[in-house]
Amino acid sequence: MSENPADASAYIQHHLVNLPLNLHNFTFTSGGFWTLDVDTLGIAIVLGVLFCWLFRLAAKKATAGVPRSWQNFVEIMIDFVDSQVKETYNGKSQLIGPLALTIFVWVFLMNFMDLLPVDLLPRIMGAMGAPYFRAVPTADPNLTIGLALSVFCLIIFYSLKIKGFKGVGHELMHSPFPYLLPVNFIFRVIEEFAKPLSLSLRLFGNLYAGELIFILIALLPWWIQWTLGGAWAIFHILIITLQAFIFMMLTIVYLSMAHEMHS
Repeated sequence: MSENPADASAYIQHHLVNLPLNLHNFTFTSGGFWTLDVDTLGIAIVLGVLFCWLFRLAAKKATAGVPRSWQNFVEIMIDFVDSQVKETYNGKSQLIGPLALTIFVWVFLMNFMDLLPVDLLPRIMGAMGAPYFRAVPTADPNLTIGLALSVFCLIIFYSLKIKGFKGVGHELMHSPFPYLLPVNFIFRVIEEFAKPLSLSLRLFGNLYAGELIFILIALLPWWIQWTLGGAWAIFHILIITLQAFIFMMLTIVYLSMAHEMHS
């Protein structure tokens, strides 16, 4: 890369812009609210389909004898997630286990895109006419907020299903301080809205920072990029795995809390 600060700034800004699709005229321009980040949605959908296909393939070829390598890996993943659910989740639901597995693997795969070379996908898509392209879906706050809001909707659903409107209303008005109805209501509303906010911003912040560091490393001379990039990539493997695990565990904890009855 050029040592000109203006060129470096333009390079950084270019790599931090998503590919927008304006739903008004279906052009790659920003259209305010009616805009889709095509790169984020495209990669997220492809990775989701890949996850479903690979795990379905393992299920179809599963044997009762000694499992092969891929079947063995899938069984380890399922046992790991299942043990986390059993230790954390206090309710009874056939949805929580598959949901936790899906969240962990899907978020991990989206995080893993951060380990690809910075210019690989942008150059490929640029040759196909895309002016911008970001390869890490979880570095886009729109996706992380969307995931968190989906979890939030499940929290509300299970709260109403288990406790009913009367039970939820009682919690809003009488917990944690009996007889302090306005204070309880304000605290509970803040607490509930903090859940999706913390889920989304934690994941976004960590992946955005990781993506930015890789971009900054790409600005360095080529002979030092591999040294610093390799060291950061090794450390980043821990970060992307940990963030997927935290998102999964907080989802399980929040859904478990939705099942708890407060007197």
